Amino acid sequence: MPENNSTYISAEDEKRIVASIVEAEKSCSGEIRVHLEKTYKKDPQKRAESIFLELKMHKTALRNGVLIYVALDDHRFAIIGDEGINSKVPQGFWADVRDKMLVHFKTGDFTKGLCEGIALAGQQLATYFPYQKNDSNELPNEISRS
Repeated sequence: MPENNSTYISAEDEKRIVASIVEAEKSCSGEIRVHLEKTYKKDPQKRAESIFLELKMHKTALRNGVLIYVALDDHRFAIIGDEGINSKVPQGFWADVRDKMLVHFKTGDFTKGLCEGIALAGQQLATYFPYQKNDSNELPNEISRS
């Protein structure tokens, strides 16, 4: 993999990932974010929880935010949902999404893995939190980094 998180994905790939977020959010009232970090040696789940709060994802009206966190150099990632979506999805859902993304990550198709994870999260959000006529985009769609 490249040496810094700005080169892990090309500008074109970043556009594809953001477009996946926009597409997924068209059919739901949930919020999906992707956060990239060069390295984090400790537990990615705990780091994702910290980033989730930093990004104020817990402040959505229906508590239905989803964060996909990736520590690029360490090849570690986590997917977390807020309490609204977590109370609805089947047990083990996020682990299933992780496993499907990992298949693509292992073959070097980082962008495809992220896009698939986003789409799967969006499908669940649409099931339990369908788009509302007065829905607003509560959080930015761009990829965040630290």
